[in-house]
Amino acid sequence: MNATSMKSTARRVPLARVLGSVGVVGAAAAVAGMGTFGTFTDTTTPTPVAIDSGVVSIALSAADGSATVPLAFNGVVPGASVSQAVNLVNDGDSAFASVRLATVATESSVMDTDTVNGLQLGVQSCSVAWTETFTCAGDVRTLLSAGPVIGEAQLVDPASLAVQATDHLAVTLSLPASAGDAFKDKSSELSLTFTATQRAGADR
Repeated sequence: MNATSMKSTARRVPLARVLGSVGVVGAAAAVAGMGTFGTFTDTTTPTPVAIDSGVVSIALSAADGSATVPLAFNGVVPGASVSQAVNLVNDGDSAFASVRLATVATESSVMDTDTVNGLQLGVQSCSVAWTETFTCAGDVRTLLSAGPVIGEAQLVDPASLAVQATDHLAVTLSLPASAGDAFKDKSSELSLTFTATQRAGADR
């Protein structure tokens, strides 16, 4: 199968700054007598209040830290799988409610159109970088169970929901053992898109 392409969908919210003041009125006392009244008041000095909007941003990088993420899954045979490592990073300052992965075929074949015998896609996350043999020296979690390669699904509790957190992903493509001669010498090209949705705001 030819190289796949991966991209991230990011949305940056413009910054807004508001400068205001907060005035506090002190206790007041009144004195009555002979038709003369007096009151005492007090205020604090103006207090600057800065308000910035948050930034929602998600990014992909290769496992070695480089910016480009070309994924090549070549020579997949029935009953076998091929994995590639990529980092998914919440590089903004706002937490995410969810992260979704959508996969489409930019060049299609029976490899991606046959949902039973064709390519299956799964995603796992390791708490540390994967080794070259795709073993995880930390905690490993399944973010997307293996299923038909084309589609869209929400990742299950990725670490990158948190601000500045990273998911060390292993993206795995497998070809079921049931794939027959119809898959011989076939190829597909895929585009994978990760989309983050910000967490709902709350009063603070």
